Amino acid sequence: MTRAAIGSISPFFIVSDVSATIAFYETKLGFETSFRQPDNKPFFAILQRDGAMLFVKSGNAAPQPDPTRDPEMRWDAYCFAPDPDALDAEFAGRGVTFSKPLKDTTDGLRGFEITDPDGYVLFFGRPREME
Repeated sequence: MTRAAIGSISPFFIVSDVSATIAFYETKLGFETSFRQPDNKPFFAILQRDGAMLFVKSGNAAPQPDPTRDPEMRWDAYCFAPDPDALDAEFAGRGVTFSKPLKDTTDGLRGFEITDPDGYVLFFGRPREME
C-alpha cells in the first residue's frame, strides 16, 4: 500500500473577537487573511503566512489557551521557522512584544515565544541541530 502524504497541520483557536485577532496576526506577525466570514462581525477566518495556517472562530465558548489550563503546557502552537533570528528581527521591527526572547532552549530548539491577544502562546523556531 502506498503511503499518502500529509502536507501540514493547522491549529484551530477559539478567540474572543475574530476581527481583533485578524488585526494582530496581520499587523504584528505578517499573516494574510485567506478567508473571512463576509459580515461586519465575522465569527470565522483563516490566516496564512507561507506554509503556516491558523483557523480562528468566535462563539459561545471562551478562549482556552493551554497555559491557562496547565502552566507547564506553554505552547498552543509550534511554528517551524528555518531562520528564527531573522524572524525575531522582523517581528521586533513590527513592534511585537515577546513573551520569551530568542534563545537556545534546554530541549534543543532555538526560537522565541509570542502570546496573542487571547493568551495563545506560539513558539517560532527550529531544532538547533539544523545550524
